[in-house]
Amino acid sequence: MKKALYAGTFDPITNGHLDLIYRASKLCEKLMVGVMDNKSKTPFFTPEERLMMIKECTKDIDNVEVIAFDGLLADFVNCNQIQAVIRGLRATMDFEYEIQMAQMNARLYNKDVETLFLMTSPQYSFISSSIVKEVFYLNGDVSSLVPEVVLKELRRKYNR
Repeated sequence: MKKALYAGTFDPITNGHLDLIYRASKLCEKLMVGVMDNKSKTPFFTPEERLMMIKECTKDIDNVEVIAFDGLLADFVNCNQIQAVIRGLRATMDFEYEIQMAQMNARLYNKDVETLFLMTSPQYSFISSSIVKEVFYLNGDVSSLVPEVVLKELRRKYNR
């Protein structure tokens, strides 16, 4: 496979996201990590901050490119000749949402675009960006859940 996309809001990127990026990067010649601007969410970090953190975390993976985009995922996929969209699954509730999105996107993609689901590694199956932010806000230790650059940025944003 030449080009795949792993897209999300990544607010912030977690070790679970990074695990999927490392694994997905082995499946294609080029993996684009797309930082989405989702109008239905109010992100804690700006798109620029999220891009910076992901670029820092993936700088040692040669075939990863980090980009930002907004609008329909299918439009981005079609305009960039992407062959596969990577989605991570943590639990059955993720599957219900993800299958619905994948089926809708399949109607919008150019032909021959596949959605590939990767199961989250068990040690990361409980991690979400929302949980990380909540635990950190309440003074909990999230150092094993996020990369060092994210911990640094959380501390900066919360003035700690």
